[in-house]
Amino acid sequence: MAKSQIPPVSECIKSVRGGKILPVYFLCGEDSYMLDKAAEEVSGAVSRFIFSDFDKETVWGGEDKNLADILEIARAFPFGSEKKLLMIKDFEKFRDKKSLVPYINSPSESTVLLIKNNGSLSSSATEPFKSLLTNNFLFEAKELRGKNLAQWICESAAEKDKIISYENAQMLIDISGENRSIIEDQLEKICTFTGEKREITHQDIKFLAAEMKEFNIFDLLKAVGQKDKSAAFRYSYNLLEKGKEPVYIVFMLTRYFLTLSRIEEVVNKNLSSFAAAKELGILEWTYKDYISARKNYSERQLGTAVDALLKADVSIKTTSIDDKTVISVLLGEILSV
Repeated sequence: MAKSQIPPVSECIKSVRGGKILPVYFLCGEDSYMLDKAAEEVSGAVSRFIFSDFDKETVWGGEDKNLADILEIARAFPFGSEKKLLMIKDFEKFRDKKSLVPYINSPSESTVLLIKNNGSLSSSATEPFKSLLTNNFLFEAKELRGKNLAQWICESAAEKDKIISYENAQMLIDISGENRSIIEDQLEKICTFTGEKREITHQDIKFLAAEMKEFNIFDLLKAVGQKDKSAAFRYSYNLLEKGKEPVYIVFMLTRYFLTLSRIEEVVNKNLSSFAAAKELGILEWTYKDYISARKNYSERQLGTAVDALLKADVSIKTTSIDDKTVISVLLGEILSV
């Protein structure tokens, strides 16, 4: 059976909230946010049947650990509760994974076995994953990206009785990155900051970044567009110190310069700022900055910048040069033209 046929963890969460509790939950995938969320839902639902701390246990996988021995814990009766919860983390580290098959086919009625596997499965057609899928115990958390991630932000804001446009959701992604845990934390802060105001604007998002005393990718792009070398270096170092990966900075700068190369073409169409920004795939409020920045770069300079970005991308992926040096060399080449 193809890996794409594994049910999403959202189905697991929906089922648990509907009052259905399975004897086994196997959660896998790249999206750690949804893995944790699903595990919390299962754990919370089972907790009402647990009256003793001895009936709630967590163990971690490892090559030096025997899965078969751990499963004996799952088969044991609860100490003084209706059910017991056994959580196994880092399942991918076990060597004897197939030891899970007999338990899957005959799970304990008094135990809820919750297993977390970091990362996606190479194949759901091999054991124990085939048996897990057959018994409807297997769920996958796929990472959301691009439009799907922005849509998720819009839906999350709606759950908090807030409205955020798709464009501003994308801005939040550009500032926070694609980690949903971080995005949710930022969204929560924005909702608190905006109080009773329903709509979340780009000014709200920028204000939050300023309050955190952090520079964001838009600050860097604007500094590069203005050829403000001092500010560009300061902003880029701040981004690196706050955990932004150099590949992310290179990607955003590459997208920036490719957009700059299209500015004159779009300006000549005499579109409204909204329509022009939409065609370029940028936020409307940044359109004027792009027009201003384009005047600072000739066609030759744009080509030089793109070449420098390609070289930086290759350097990141093929050498051990430290992040700060890679970005410093990159900005030096772009801003010296």
